[in-house]
Amino acid sequence: MDEDEGKNQEHTQVFDITTDAAPQNGSKCFDDDGRLKRTGTVWTASAHIITAVIGSGVLSLAWAIAQLGWIGGPAVMFLFSFVSFYTSSLLSDCYRTGDPVSGTRNYTYMDAVQSLLGGAKVKACGLIQYLNIFGIAVGYTIAASISMMAIKRSNCFHESGGKNPCQISSNPYMIIFGVTEILLSQIPDFDQIWWLSIVAAVMSFTYSSIGLALGIAKVAATGSFKGSLTGISIGAISQTQKLWRSFQALGDIAFAYSYSVILIEIEDTIKSPPAESKTMKKATKISITITTVFYMLCGCFGYATFGDLAPSNLLTGFGFYNPFWVLDIGNAAIVVHLIGAYQVFSQAIFAFVEKNTRQQWPESSFINKEFKVPVPWSRSYNLNLFRLVWRTGYVILTTVISMLLPFFNDVVGILGAFGFWPLTVYFPVEMYIAQKNIQKWSTRWVCLQMLSMTCLAISIVAGAGSIAGVLLDLKVYKPFKTSY
Repeated sequence: MDEDEGKNQEHTQVFDITTDAAPQNGSKCFDDDGRLKRTGTVWTASAHIITAVIGSGVLSLAWAIAQLGWIGGPAVMFLFSFVSFYTSSLLSDCYRTGDPVSGTRNYTYMDAVQSLLGGAKVKACGLIQYLNIFGIAVGYTIAASISMMAIKRSNCFHESGGKNPCQISSNPYMIIFGVTEILLSQIPDFDQIWWLSIVAAVMSFTYSSIGLALGIAKVAATGSFKGSLTGISIGAISQTQKLWRSFQALGDIAFAYSYSVILIEIEDTIKSPPAESKTMKKATKISITITTVFYMLCGCFGYATFGDLAPSNLLTGFGFYNPFWVLDIGNAAIVVHLIGAYQVFSQAIFAFVEKNTRQQWPESSFINKEFKVPVPWSRSYNLNLFRLVWRTGYVILTTVISMLLPFFNDVVGILGAFGFWPLTVYFPVEMYIAQKNIQKWSTRWVCLQMLSMTCLAISIVAGAGSIAGVLLDLKVYKPFKTSY
């Protein structure tokens, strides 16, 4: 009996110690989930969003506005900015499952889909994400090669005094970009390098600002705004081409606003209280406003400068503008940005494939074994044969596809159309409905579904226009022989 009482007293004592311990969410160092305390604010979140949004998509906005005109272009851009803001607000409410203050945290977009939707929708979301990332890698390869060619051609033109037409093939530059990516892809956790996001932000603002500044300078020099209310006129192109190009422009603008897949990750950096969703909504409003103003300026001044002849890549359209080194800096900034961005985006595919192959073949030395390779003046490098072969093959595949389809504008349109509806609209809407337990056929449910269906229709026509653009380009294109 005494022994039993002793056990009971011991059990009670242990229980009391547990309940008296300070909870982790009251800790100065740890959050409610035991991880290190987050320190993000509305301003850091806004900066992350702006850095993520403003990228190579800005280069095609002048062309997009040229297809839609002074009325349609800005109107469509405002439409996409509003939809992006609204669906981002819905998505921010899905950061925690259940209670917005104390519910379980979802650390990634896929975590939120898994937690709130589950089942086949998780696999569908994953497939769309990975295909989109692969397409982005192709698009970045094309864009980087175009910028490298622009630098080479600009310098060639000035060295020859304008006598040499300087026709250049894109293939060597795609190969150079591909070889660079093969080397960088072997660096473990490349996306975790602390200074990478700083470099990306500086580079993206550099080339975007140069494009904007050159547009303003050109308009100021000529004293006139080119363009028309309805965009490129029929006659310069056929009525069918006008239709397809207008649709493709929707995809280009959609691509410029694609950042939903990383919104949850950004929200996971925000400290609480207050609830992360409240801070995130403020950050989204600030960042989308700044981004839209910047996009409007870049797109509109680009269109005002070139009119119907607005190029698909803004910085290649200024020709041999003097001082030409300004354009060289802008194009070099694009290349540097895209070299890093390619790796950051591709890390998700790398991790997914490598994790699943390790689980599938845990005994395979080819997949799992790492060899120590001595590196002078540094720590030894862990070489994994599967990682070497698989990542190299991935980069080669994206490079070959880029060489086969080197159509920057068309690829951007396809990517924008493919990713906009499912990732920016459909999944956020469905997760929000599940999170808030919105009744089917209620007014709010119907409105959300109407928004989703409208955006699906926009994605379909944008995709059709972009595919039509590819087919038109293929009529005059000779594989591996494109020159600029």
